[in-house]
Amino acid sequence: MNLQFYKHAYKKLEPLRARACSVRTGRDAARERRHGRVSGGPSSLSSRAPAYPARAQGKAPPGDRPRVASPGAAGKGLGPEPLEGLRSSAGSKGAVLCGDRDAALAVQAFRLALIQLHVSAVKSDNLQRACGLVREASAKGAKVVALPECFNSPYGTQYFKEYAEKIPGESTQKLSEVAKECNIYLIGGSIPEEDGGKLYNTCTVFGPDGAMLAKHRKVHLFDINVPGKIQFKESETLSPGNSFSMFDTPYCKVGLGICYDMRFAEMAQIYGQKGCQLLIYPGAFNLTTGPAHWELLQRGRAVDNQVYVATISPARDEKASYVAWGHSTVVNPWGEVIAKAGAEETVVYTDIDLKKLAEIRQQIPILSQKRCDLYGVEMKK
Repeated sequence: MNLQFYKHAYKKLEPLRARACSVRTGRDAARERRHGRVSGGPSSLSSRAPAYPARAQGKAPPGDRPRVASPGAAGKGLGPEPLEGLRSSAGSKGAVLCGDRDAALAVQAFRLALIQLHVSAVKSDNLQRACGLVREASAKGAKVVALPECFNSPYGTQYFKEYAEKIPGESTQKLSEVAKECNIYLIGGSIPEEDGGKLYNTCTVFGPDGAMLAKHRKVHLFDINVPGKIQFKESETLSPGNSFSMFDTPYCKVGLGICYDMRFAEMAQIYGQKGCQLLIYPGAFNLTTGPAHWELLQRGRAVDNQVYVATISPARDEKASYVAWGHSTVVNPWGEVIAKAGAEETVVYTDIDLKKLAEIRQQIPILSQKRCDLYGVEMKK
């Protein structure tokens, strides 16, 4: 009798369950269709210059397919593999299977590569070597690759005007081409940019189709004076950017800063509020600030916001007028250093584990415990 009752009840409720599932996954599908949209301020939105290929309406580039890590990938250097056979073409209205939502949740790991480049005074050599190392990183399974601050020129106020380019220009065109060739997301460190008679320290990001996804101009200019050790004033030649810059990938949302930007906790907190799970800072700390604050700041930003933080420095050149600290680093949301370079030119690899991030946020739920009735940080632009 009871068995008959439950069978009858199940038959009655099944259409309602299927309908609810369809509505829920329809929303997921809508989010996926919006996936390639640029996030961030006005500079990011204006950065889709005609010189770079635009995304076709409603069509994502090849690298935008959801991916999952191969079994046992974590810690073994295995690259992510594409998900296959999880999407359904059921129905002419583009209905999707409930399994799509599970597939999206399964994108839990991807390989990140940081290129700690030795930068010379010859721009063409810097570009050629940078593109070669990007190809090497891609061949080793990296899906997101990042270059250092001022990767195409020496770092220094005396060099910015000489090496400055329009965007699009020679350097960004090379980045667009190699990102498309390797089918990766490429964070182009930074270059001196000239625009309207002003100079900026600018990071550009390119997707697997070669399209520019974001353009971040360094917001906080490096003006410091440590008596007897170092004095530097970027504002003598550079102008500051005025916007936050974020971009989406199939893996996670990424927030951008450049070097000195990392010292400002509010900026990282805004990125966390906007859903970023990875913060990337191309930077060139020196031999005074590097050993004192480089790792400390990264760990602070990671723990405060429960995100991954990656920093990419040029390799150290003792003969340069400005000597970079090196030590490109990745820190996880627990504050642990999970990858770190020395001072020499190298490529640092690590697997970003988004499942671990989710576990940490669940174990210590600070994001839901903030007292917004007492304090708050807001984005004004």
